[in-house]
Amino acid sequence: MPTAMEKRLGELLIEDQIIHLPDLELALRKQAETGISLGRILIDMGKASEWEVAATLGKQLNVPFITLSHYEIDPEVLACIPEDLVHKYKIVPVDKTGDTLTIALSDPSNIYLLDELKLLTHCQIIPVISFESDIKDSIQKYYHGGREENFQEALKDITDHDADLAESQAKTSSGEDEGDEIDDDLSMEADDAPVVQLVNLMITEALKMRASDIHIEPGERNLRLRYRIDGVLQEMPPPPKKFQNAIISRVKILSNLDIAERRLPQDGRFKMRQQNKAVDFRVSSCPTAHGEKIVIRVLDQSNLQVRLTDLGFEAHILKKFEREIRKPWGMILVTGPTGSGKSTTLYSALSTINDPSKNIMTIEDPIEYQLAGINQVHARADIGLTFGFGLRSFLRQDPDIIMVGEIRDLDTAEIAVKAALTGHLVLSTLHTNDAPSSINRLTNMGVEPFLVTASLNMLVAQRLVRRICIECKTEYSPNAELLSAIGIETQEGQAIYQGGGCQNCNGTGYRGRLALYEVMVITDTIRDAVIAGAATNKLKQLAIQEGMETLRMAGRKKVLEGRTTISEVLSATVVDTAHENPVAVDE
Repeated sequence: MPTAMEKRLGELLIEDQIIHLPDLELALRKQAETGISLGRILIDMGKASEWEVAATLGKQLNVPFITLSHYEIDPEVLACIPEDLVHKYKIVPVDKTGDTLTIALSDPSNIYLLDELKLLTHCQIIPVISFESDIKDSIQKYYHGGREENFQEALKDITDHDADLAESQAKTSSGEDEGDEIDDDLSMEADDAPVVQLVNLMITEALKMRASDIHIEPGERNLRLRYRIDGVLQEMPPPPKKFQNAIISRVKILSNLDIAERRLPQDGRFKMRQQNKAVDFRVSSCPTAHGEKIVIRVLDQSNLQVRLTDLGFEAHILKKFEREIRKPWGMILVTGPTGSGKSTTLYSALSTINDPSKNIMTIEDPIEYQLAGINQVHARADIGLTFGFGLRSFLRQDPDIIMVGEIRDLDTAEIAVKAALTGHLVLSTLHTNDAPSSINRLTNMGVEPFLVTASLNMLVAQRLVRRICIECKTEYSPNAELLSAIGIETQEGQAIYQGGGCQNCNGTGYRGRLALYEVMVITDTIRDAVIAGAATNKLKQLAIQEGMETLRMAGRKKVLEGRTTISEVLSATVVDTAHENPVAVDE
């Protein structure tokens, strides 16, 4: 039977002339049969709108109304309520201040639910009213379960359309200028061609899941879709194989690529809007046996960490790094494999030393993020604008600080060294395994050792490891072999952690990444050894004696701090042979 409160809601709706008595009587009968809330029944009957029911409920219960789409909810607040309860009761935690938790729900008259949430969270619960549709959209936005359901539903619907028509619509829906920013929000494309919906859905889901790359991979009988999240590729529900050409054509049109050229690799980029922010995407196509593979790199400016304190430096190492990047001249090299965060470190360094009194110029291939107050140039080898050519032109532009995307050849290396020796601060990257080996890499290119030692201020090697999810972080006891492999003699009195896997981290046990740093300051002792022709292993040993922490040492610290796992550090670093099996310095 309907409660007195539900009858009171109906009476208020009649008093406000929103519904009439026959409408209320019919709705109450349906409510008695189905158990569905009176407000929901009136909305489904078309007798009242969501706004009218919410406003009346708010007046009846003295509960404020909010529009969830106007809020960006903190992930720590979302974690206050288990995801299964969020889906079960259609609620969204909005804010947490001290021991007070604000919950948005469509029916705050459910006092039993409020009591359950109070016991579960050990917080005082403040209910606020929101539209049921608004709550559903927020659940799909913030929680993996909602997103997965949304993704699967869209794929199921889209397979009912004709693939040939979809490809044709994809080609004709590209707009007047495909390479420019698209003004419409991605979420507002619901009525467009099926392939447009599908590509937009792939992109929005990638952004919601914090993916750095989207891989669209044609197979013989299927089309594979994977997202790289926290450095690891994860399978997603695959689009239908028959939409392969349409999807690829749509992405190529967005990127201003030649859709007729399917034999050669192509590169492009485009920009789209997501929730009132512009996001850049870099696109690469590559012909494979079963069609063109597309990789979309997501360049979300909001994910760029430009503060050095956010990167993962130990406090004493950060002091060394900041001291060196503030020197007026010299060269600083950041080394590591592709995807290890070198560009982020350099951008953070430039942002730290950026000053109106300095002329900062960069040449990059490509420009991943645009920084205010810094002159950035995109290298174009196809027209002769190489790193070396750009560097030469920079020296006629009265620069104070120069960043070179990568030192790839002797020409670039020699110009960078000369710039560092003539009163400029030069920052760049190299692809080497660790910091000490960068010196031999430069000399192997043909740079004289005395020029290397005279110009180099600091070498930084780095790797990215996944961060343990704070929601499912649990203590465990690894076996002795694992402890020994990372250099921990005993676990006695020392907690080691791992992630158990939860909905917050998509069952992986990890959420987010942090950097391991190996910072090698070029001291007089190291300079003498380089001039004497010392091998990399000996340079590494000298650097350790001078205070350098290797990548493995940095990883071991992060494990003992409970920030990452042993397996992550082992997969990203190598054994410190120079440290564990030292050779005599005077050999």
